Amino acid sequence: MMARQAWPLDQAWLADWTYAHRGLHDKDTCENSPAAFRGAIAAGLGIECDVQASGDGEAMVFHDWVLDRLTAETGALRERSADELAQVALKSGGTIPRLSEFLALVGGRVPVLIEVKSKKDAEWKPLARSVANALSRYNGPAAVMSFDPRIVRWFSKTLPMRPRGLVTGRGEKQRLAFAVERAMAVVHARPTFIACDIRDLPEPALDRYRRRGMPLLTWTVRSRELMARARLHADAAIAEGAGLS
Repeated sequence: MMARQAWPLDQAWLADWTYAHRGLHDKDTCENSPAAFRGAIAAGLGIECDVQASGDGEAMVFHDWVLDRLTAETGALRERSADELAQVALKSGGTIPRLSEFLALVGGRVPVLIEVKSKKDAEWKPLARSVANALSRYNGPAAVMSFDPRIVRWFSKTLPMRPRGLVTGRGEKQRLAFAVERAMAVVHARPTFIACDIRDLPEPALDRYRRRGMPLLTWTVRSRELMARARLHADAAIAEGAGLS
């Protein structure tokens, strides 16, 4: 762990926790479900969750763009209203939570990381506004993050006192090209922390961000070996499965 004296006080808590990726889920408990969130709280874990917009622009806690994998319903989530989605049953029980319901469930007992989803053919500002409205009424430790630099920059202006993270992952991109892309995204987005793909660690450029006082989180840690790497090269892990054992 790096020394934290240079870190802003309002986000020093980011490094004090391990975060359950989409809650504490398994084959019997759906990801991003109320049961997964209660499990994470009981285990003393922070929670990472995903949000995307309903058809009427409300933040709903759900990862996939379509309902098919986790519910008995089909079709795009954004084709239904928040009221309709709140009645859709998850396969392991419970229904799709609104972000406001998720925050009420957590009640500040553990910190939360909220990943704001976006895609090229969808307007993102209604979702961002819904997230900001929910967080403006929430007193617990919470941060927003996104792969989309536009969203991170928007939160830098709208909720400047909340930590905001740029999510990054090289994937199949060439190392140099991705390094340039990431550096430009950081300049544009103005994040206060970075959440990188564990497969990209170790990475000298990310170490430099840490030395400047920017916490580094890493995802998705799915094994003990990856957790060892996360502890060596990052400040906190977003983990699931064997990564939490």
